[in-house]
Amino acid sequence: MTTGAPTSPYTARRRRSRLRRYLPLGLAAWLVLEIWLLTMVAGAAGGLTVFLLLVAGLVAGSVVIKRAGRRAFRSLNEALRQGGSPARGGGNGLTMLGGLLLMIPGLVSDAAGLLLLLPPVQKAVSRFAENALERSLRKAAPGSLGDAFQQVRIHRPDGKVVQGEVIREDRPEPGERRPPLTR
Repeated sequence: MTTGAPTSPYTARRRRSRLRRYLPLGLAAWLVLEIWLLTMVAGAAGGLTVFLLLVAGLVAGSVVIKRAGRRAFRSLNEALRQGGSPARGGGNGLTMLGGLLLMIPGLVSDAAGLLLLLPPVQKAVSRFAENALERSLRKAAPGSLGDAFQQVRIHRPDGKVVQGEVIREDRPEPGERRPPLTR
């Protein structure tokens, strides 16, 4: 009986996450559904109707994104003028996502985009996303979000994790001269 070389934990095949496993399948199913639905509408109402629906979705989505962007920029300017910090989103991100979904050709994406423009749906989606983010942050690393951004982890090849802090010393101290660059 021969023994082979020991395998390191890095050569073993890692298990794929659910998102990476099912996202391509979900995107393919969504694409097939969009195409099937467009052909069904084209068969019932005509190709010109489908074309006008797609153009109307593109125009409506661009208008929604433009208005949400202006509103976000205006609220940012007001907050900075008053000396405070910018507000937490204010629903502009979900409004822009709704506009983007309207711009994507297809009837299912248009319906999802129109739903995202409704304030009760926006509140529910933002609450769900906030809870999901908090759950994943609690599961990933104990502590607050600020701690997660302040810590730096370096993974060494032997599997050890070294926690540290990055200190940049690119700038010379006041009164200190840098040596000139040579050749």
